[in-house]
Amino acid sequence: MNNSMSGLLLDAGELKERIRGWLREDVGPGDITSLSVLPADHRSRAVVHVKQPGVVAGIPAAELVFREVDPQLQVRRAAQDGERVAAGAVLLEVEGATRSILTGERLALNLLQRLSGIATATRAYVDLVADIDPPPRIVDTRKTTPGLRMLEKYAVRVGGGHNHRYGLFDAVLLKDNHIKAAGGVAEAIRAARENVPHTVRIEAEVESLEEALAAAEAGADIIMLDNMTPAAMKTAVERLRSRAGRSLVIEASGGVSLATVRAIAETGVDVISVGALTHSMQALDISLDLYGKKGDRA
Repeated sequence: MNNSMSGLLLDAGELKERIRGWLREDVGPGDITSLSVLPADHRSRAVVHVKQPGVVAGIPAAELVFREVDPQLQVRRAAQDGERVAAGAVLLEVEGATRSILTGERLALNLLQRLSGIATATRAYVDLVADIDPPPRIVDTRKTTPGLRMLEKYAVRVGGGHNHRYGLFDAVLLKDNHIKAAGGVAEAIRAARENVPHTVRIEAEVESLEEALAAAEAGADIIMLDNMTPAAMKTAVERLRSRAGRSLVIEASGGVSLATVRAIAETGVDVISVGALTHSMQALDISLDLYGKKGDRA
């Protein structure tokens, strides 16, 4: 897996600016606890470690947090993004001014815990459909945390998934309210086709077989089968394939869970979008301890 932040839709300079803003939010004029308890020359070694198994994501971002707090901190990576780790595994070692380590601790852990939780959840979905030939893509949605979309979508890729559109600007996705306002799925597709470049693909969200067939007839490039049962999806896939073949991309969406993703994948869809990857993920339990993990000797 890629262990850098390259390939993101936010460059390194912008990521640094966001981290600086998050640090200002948390630290304000100063970490009053550390400043009042610890002398400036107090030094420590800290380890960042996981307390449960999972897939790691966000190590470069966490490292950048510590470097933004104090460029003199020595940070060593002990794991890489995309790595599946066991409980107890050390991810980072940080050495330097104790004040600086403790000032950066929470932001670094917040990012690591959330991104690793997303990567771990994504890998679980991907693994459940990996043996299907061909396996459908597991993709995210725009149901992300404001300010964290770039990092959360990165974590999905680290976990083996793929990204749906990044925002409203990079793809046409005709959802139910667009279709209602336009007067129907065919009308919405025709309007979009007239107003976007030929290089832009058009996706239509549908909720029935009839609507799916109408969208295909109107020239949609991608059809999203939303909140349909696996049986209804399978019928829709068969009918759409008989009409448009493999050139039409068929996506499944709506209420996808670990309990249902396998049945959905077996309908023959190409893509399964899972909002829960980012809106309902469980953070991976990760801690920072001075002088080694709790219970270890210094």
